Amino acid sequence: MMRTSIFAALKGSLRRAEQWYLQTPDRALDLAYDAALNIKAIEDEHFGGKKIARDAGTLSASAFAYFEADLRRHLRTIRMRLTEFRRSRSTLNVTNPNKVAAGRSVRTIETTAIGSDRFVPTVRDQPAIALEKLKFIDSILARYAEQNLTLEAVSTSMISQSYEEEKRLSKTGQTPPDKKNAPANPNTSATGSEDFESITDKTGLLPRSILTTLSRLKRDLDPNSETEVVQTYRVSKVRTLISVRFILTLILVPLLVQQGVRNLVLTNSLPPGQWISQQFSLETPERVFLNSEMTEEALHELQRFEERLRFENLIKETLDQREFSPAEVEERAIQRSEVVEAQLKEKAIEVAANFSVQSTDAIKNWVADIAAAIAFALVLTNSKREVEVVKSVIDEVAYGLSDSAKAFVIILFTDVFVGFHSPHGWEVLLDNVARHFGLPTSRDFSFLFIATFPVILDTIFKYWIFRYLNRVSPSAVATYREMNE
Repeated sequence: MMRTSIFAALKGSLRRAEQWYLQTPDRALDLAYDAALNIKAIEDEHFGGKKIARDAGTLSASAFAYFEADLRRHLRTIRMRLTEFRRSRSTLNVTNPNKVAAGRSVRTIETTAIGSDRFVPTVRDQPAIALEKLKFIDSILARYAEQNLTLEAVSTSMISQSYEEEKRLSKTGQTPPDKKNAPANPNTSATGSEDFESITDKTGLLPRSILTTLSRLKRDLDPNSETEVVQTYRVSKVRTLISVRFILTLILVPLLVQQGVRNLVLTNSLPPGQWISQQFSLETPERVFLNSEMTEEALHELQRFEERLRFENLIKETLDQREFSPAEVEERAIQRSEVVEAQLKEKAIEVAANFSVQSTDAIKNWVADIAAAIAFALVLTNSKREVEVVKSVIDEVAYGLSDSAKAFVIILFTDVFVGFHSPHGWEVLLDNVARHFGLPTSRDFSFLFIATFPVILDTIFKYWIFRYLNRVSPSAVATYREMNE
């Protein structure tokens, strides 16, 4: 129940954060529109509906300075919110086109007061309302375009044209050009989409370098190439930010879940941790050791301690024979024997307590790691589009390296994981994993794993070189072969 409530609360928080993110453009536009309305209210109330200027009214210098400060603040708000509106809207069109459309389609009109926080336009009325707000903001900014205010007016003509196009298309029942190819299901994998097409899917008969050169020449001769370059840069920037954010999420969420479950939920101060610790307490000696390997290790440790004590006593007994009489030597030997037995009992309890802790930690590691794996799977299943974006960015980075860099990375990877010296590393890794989960170390399993898994990795890697890299970058393959020889 506790785990269900935690996941329910986390899911609710993520849903609220996503809803807040989808409403960012509308919220920013409303704040900019409210700031413009405030400027209009000051004009109507104190300057006779004219522009806020010193010669527009009969106010004193102090009063005008007060309204001028308000004007600067409202203009700054308009500039910041319009920038937020433009950037968030372009980002949403790239990252969440289906969710934005779905979020708009469920809206209804509750009041008709334009600019009120209670106004929620429908999908048909939203472009028209937004266009009216942008035109009103432009009219306010146009009045103060020539005034020396340390703030520059933000032009919204491109945004207005975009909304006019959406309004025209919504009236005619057509689909916007940027949404014609959008998948109907937002959860559908985007492997076939053109926005984030993987470079590995672009392999053809000609080498990629020739096709890239021809595409670059065609783009340079295009009169609209500058606009396309700017748009490509913006899309690339958004994709990079999404990739970095998703990779950090993919790393931090399972790590935080694992540490939280291990160090908070399974502590001895809470019932789950107490129950696990009681299963391997010293009160039940038959459960102290999780497996037979722990028992053997404890016996070896106790035997080494006993042998060391008996060796020390043997040395002391030899020295006593030189200094004391036989009766005194025998008495001192009996005393030392009793001391050794007491020390052995204390050491046995200490060893059992240490292995009890190791057994308890192994079970807790199982629970914490399973929770982390579930969190990792949930992040992956709920972020299919982000996975495609990360895949495309990784492909661009990998295939964008120089030939020597590609060959260097390939050789480094193969030598570390499938090289002739890698079995020692795999053996250490398997031993640490077995110790982490409290499993007995099997030499047969380790040797079988080392004999098969690196071979499978090497086969997959060679197939990738033959299937993809040899078509995309033949020169990199040639460089790899020369460096490997």
